[in-house]
Amino acid sequence: MSDDVQPDAPQLRKTSLDKDLSKLSSMETATRALSMQLLAPGLAIVFLACAGLLAAAYSGENPNSALIVAAAIIGGYMALNIGANDVANNVGPAVGSKAMSLMAALVIAAVFESAGAIIAGGDVVSTISKGIVDPKQVADANTFVWAMMAALLSCAMWVNLATWLGAPVSTTHSVVGGVMGAGIAAAGFSVVNWGVMGAIAASWVISPLLGGGIAALFLWFIKSNIIYQDDKIAAARKWVPVLVSIMLAAFTCYLVMKGLKKVWKPDLSVIAMLGLAVFGASVLVLRPIIRTQSQGMENRNQSLRKLFHIPLIFSAMLLSFAHGANDVANAVGPLAAILHTIQSGSVDAKVGIPLWVMMIGAFGISLGLFLYGPKLIRMVGEQITKMNPMRAFCVALSAAITVLIASGLGLPVSSTHIAVGGVFGVGFLREYYTTHSKRRRTYLARKAGNTRFTQVQADERSEDEIVYRKLVRRSHFMTIVAAWLITVPATAVLAGALYFVLQQMG
Repeated sequence: MSDDVQPDAPQLRKTSLDKDLSKLSSMETATRALSMQLLAPGLAIVFLACAGLLAAAYSGENPNSALIVAAAIIGGYMALNIGANDVANNVGPAVGSKAMSLMAALVIAAVFESAGAIIAGGDVVSTISKGIVDPKQVADANTFVWAMMAALLSCAMWVNLATWLGAPVSTTHSVVGGVMGAGIAAAGFSVVNWGVMGAIAASWVISPLLGGGIAALFLWFIKSNIIYQDDKIAAARKWVPVLVSIMLAAFTCYLVMKGLKKVWKPDLSVIAMLGLAVFGASVLVLRPIIRTQSQGMENRNQSLRKLFHIPLIFSAMLLSFAHGANDVANAVGPLAAILHTIQSGSVDAKVGIPLWVMMIGAFGISLGLFLYGPKLIRMVGEQITKMNPMRAFCVALSAAITVLIASGLGLPVSSTHIAVGGVFGVGFLREYYTTHSKRRRTYLARKAGNTRFTQVQADERSEDEIVYRKLVRRSHFMTIVAAWLITVPATAVLAGALYFVLQQMG
């Protein structure tokens, strides 16, 4: 062998071992991902078990303690689904606009939902949601208990399905449908107050149209008076304090009327005077703050968005507090009714809510939000239409004002339909404004200095924006509207079927 031929260099890396380690690493990654998928249902099951144990501890020696435990578990299941589906409406637009991160929104919503439920959730609840069923016609306590169990379980199952499909639905309407269906199965069609049901059906149309119209109106005002002005910063200094003051006044009235009714119940004139006082004081305080905050800002839309970040965070807090105060009853109302009926042996129109029952509702909503809420938050905040802080502000402001108007007129409305309707409202307004606004075209033409040429360019750019950025996703629109329309009949049919099944099992 020639001296020039060198022996093969030793293998410093074991390729077969590297391949095996790579396979093991891939398996670990896949196992970790699978474990995370199982974490949410695992924690949900632990919570439901704790709810059952809590109910068992408080039911004591009651011979029907098994029924109380089962009702507590179903109530906890309903609370989880309310958190997963309903709470997204309060924080979704703020997250979609990047005013706050998803984790910050989850923490804020969980804290203020729980606070609203426990502090202002009410110590008395109607046993028959919204007065749609006459309790006198369901006088038998045993029949009433099975009807409420069926209603609660049907609501939870429907909201769970809607969340899985990515459709934000009204939990209040789910409860209404469940109670109606179980009531019909238990006592016949005559048990239903069809006048009240007609008003609730009308709210399917009233809620989203009113919420969308008010949100679109405020966005149109912002576009016309701030965004498409030559000096955006000067316009913002003039109008942003007014807009934020309107929001603060609306939320003050909203919280007093809907969120603090357990603590304080003033009449409408006092609420109106309080709102006007908050508005006037807020304008005086906010003008110098906005002026200082806007110092040195560039004359562009990106600068304007920063002025709406803090108001959006406060709106998410206040909406979550009011939602917890009002909608926790959807989870614990039927549970409290079942508990009272079992313990007293009588069917009453209104019952008290024990603290432990309220705790199941409050913590269930928060846990459901953390475990399953991000899907609906992204749907409402990002996937229907493109959000920014100004549009999200209009949605939040619309939610508070619409509830105030509806409450003053005695109209039953859904907070879910209002919020999602607001998102659709700003989306459709953007489409219309982009193609039809003379102010926008004149502004773009003046900015470019060539009126004829720029208007053509603006038209062409508008078409691009409609296709890729500004078009409301019709697939989501149709899915959500369809889910809204079938919520009451779907939960009613399901509750009726479950009533017969549960009665046979009992």
